[in-house]
Amino acid sequence: MAQKQPLIVRDKNQMRNWSRSMRSQSKLIAFVPTMGYLHQGHLSLITEAHKHANVVAVSIYVNPGQFSPNEDLSTYPSDFEGDVQKLLSVPGGVDVVFNPKNLYDYGESEGGEGGGGGGGGEVVSCVEKSGLGHESWVRVEKLEKGLCGKSRPVFFRGVATIVAKLFNIVEPDVAVFGKKDYQQWRVIQRMVRDLDFSIKVIGCEITRENDGLAMSSRNVHLSSEEREKALSINKSLSRAKSAAEDGQIQCEKLRNLVIQCITDAGGRIDYAEVRCKYFWSIIKSPLNLSRKAHNFTILLNYLHTLPP
Repeated sequence: MAQKQPLIVRDKNQMRNWSRSMRSQSKLIAFVPTMGYLHQGHLSLITEAHKHANVVAVSIYVNPGQFSPNEDLSTYPSDFEGDVQKLLSVPGGVDVVFNPKNLYDYGESEGGEGGGGGGGGEVVSCVEKSGLGHESWVRVEKLEKGLCGKSRPVFFRGVATIVAKLFNIVEPDVAVFGKKDYQQWRVIQRMVRDLDFSIKVIGCEITRENDGLAMSSRNVHLSSEEREKALSINKSLSRAKSAAEDGQIQCEKLRNLVIQCITDAGGRIDYAEVRCKYFWSIIKSPLNLSRKAHNFTILLNYLHTLPP
């Protein structure tokens, strides 16, 4: 049987009206936000979404608010028609695809000054740099600090803002995210809690290629040599996990094991930290795995030079 074609919506008012029509029919809405160039990891999120709702909405929108001007907004991979075809392969399909052109274009800034951003040495996103009149941002102040937030200072502000905007437009009951970007998932969880969004946030485990590389839209930029080096990411985490299971409780040794595995493979690392899953604090003392506070996760960021 041919899979149903999703409704393609580009206007936010039309998207909101669709959601309210579904709700008037007592249908639960699950939402999977993406930036497109879909892969099996995205499709697994949609499969999970079907378990929690009657209808599924997917957004495809490359968010300029989470990119600094020196990052890869202009080279982020895109294939909308290909994405729609991939959505047809998901059991149950997708009911609607929200593909807005721009969610920030509101004209001139109020007050007449600072409309383009970038003055006074402040860190700005591509939204401010382009002169769009968008001035309101969502910050999750503690969770966005450190880790990826240190090297990408506008990233989590941009993510939290666009997700809040999408939640207000799509009005879902459930939203599904992957845990590949673990800090991002935690930021969204906290934002939903703190701002009283009536939305259940579900996190799904990382989907990997057969060789262990985490699926990512940006993997298309990797050369064969770079891809081989990137395999050290999962290998390093697997080694640290095995070491902890075998009784290694010294966090610094686990951290160094991760770093050494990646650097030996020729990779470069931005950070590696052992953090508490529950309280987000850095764990430096020896692990006591019987304690909830030491139910830990190892977080790292692998550096890759993106194309200009």
